[in-house]
Amino acid sequence: MKQRISIVNASIPQDKLGKGYLNKRTLLSVSSCGICGKQKLEDIALSGDSLSTAISMKTKDLVRLFNVMQEKQATFKKTGGSHAASVFDSNQKLLAVREDIGRHNAVDKVVGRLLHKNKLKQASILLVSGRVSYEIISKAFIAQIPIIAAVSGCSSLAVLKSLAYSLLVLVVTIEQLFMPILIIQSCKYEYIKSGQ
Repeated sequence: MKQRISIVNASIPQDKLGKGYLNKRTLLSVSSCGICGKQKLEDIALSGDSLSTAISMKTKDLVRLFNVMQEKQATFKKTGGSHAASVFDSNQKLLAVREDIGRHNAVDKVVGRLLHKNKLKQASILLVSGRVSYEIISKAFIAQIPIIAAVSGCSSLAVLKSLAYSLLVLVVTIEQLFMPILIIQSCKYEYIKSGQ
């Protein structure tokens, strides 16, 4: 079978590009996507109302949600080399799971899936299989998902942004099974012991 290749060259007038044209590689940071190309921390600021996190969750519920996500990780089962993001509603019902080699891309895919299914407004809990960075916090805030749970730590900028946006971040460390969960909300830090 003969393969066809199409090449498209597109020219966009500079006045139509807006701020995107100014996103040159004078770097503030070289860690993760989202900050690259920004020259000042102010350039990554988001605006909007803080989110409400009036959902109650026990450690055993969180363990169950991570198990549900893990069961749906077909690519990870085959390769051991992919990240996952999943979204649940306020009743802890699975809405979508997506995988990608990059954790940010997995979040983009799961949010995109919810947009496509017209279910983003039902989203309450975002689970990610990797570290919580500023970009993951930003994506959750823009998607209006008030709770993020992850199997690894947060960057310091992620912590500051989660406080600013009133997002509830659950950081799960794995030692044989899920152990302490650090909850960060409204400048309040507390640990929940397993079984609560």
